[in-house]
Amino acid sequence: MRVPSMAAMVDLKILRLAVNCWHRSEYGPLQVQPQFWKPPANPPRTRWLTISEAARLLRAARPYPYLRRAILIGLHTGSRPGVVMRLRWSQVDLNARVLYRVPKESPQDAKKRAPPVRLGRKVLAHLQRWKRLDGSRCDFVCHIGGQPIADPHTAWRKTLKASGLKGVTRHTLRHTRATWMMARGDDPWKVAGFLGMTLKTLDHVYAHHSPNYQDEVAN
Repeated sequence: MRVPSMAAMVDLKILRLAVNCWHRSEYGPLQVQPQFWKPPANPPRTRWLTISEAARLLRAARPYPYLRRAILIGLHTGSRPGVVMRLRWSQVDLNARVLYRVPKESPQDAKKRAPPVRLGRKVLAHLQRWKRLDGSRCDFVCHIGGQPIADPHTAWRKTLKASGLKGVTRHTLRHTRATWMMARGDDPWKVAGFLGMTLKTLDHVYAHHSPNYQDEVAN
């Protein structure tokens, strides 16, 4: 069976919602309420980077310093691409070694949790160096000559082409961080909290990377 495109799936969802809305409105109820076919959910993306692939990506991003920053933040914190590209220095507490993925005054998205994340030694060293370079500038990832970049698609495409990596998106950086943490045997509860995802998602997508996966039932 051919899997419908994302646009077709969105159209089906909108049509289903519109019919249900009409059914419950003053014009309803419908004598016969149609049932819409729902395509199976896409399998979770499993592409992640090895250490050598991550190094290749960073080398390819050298012409774009702001993109290198975004890649390093993504690899070290597992934050979502949109969060990384919107970061400002006011969200970084170098003394407490904490990065606030969402400004303190902004409401949290109930579906996409973005809790503060503890900064490791390597990424903290990068941030301290960047802060010395940036001085009083507010944005530290997404800028060119002081002007904000809404979405660096062109730079990302050129970087991927130069790196020779296939099947990689900016979200791959989050997959990579999760995979690396599970592969070294980190506690799943702590990993889920660090990444801002549920244990269910972590188990469904990343548990098989853990060296302890299925140990209890195997023994």
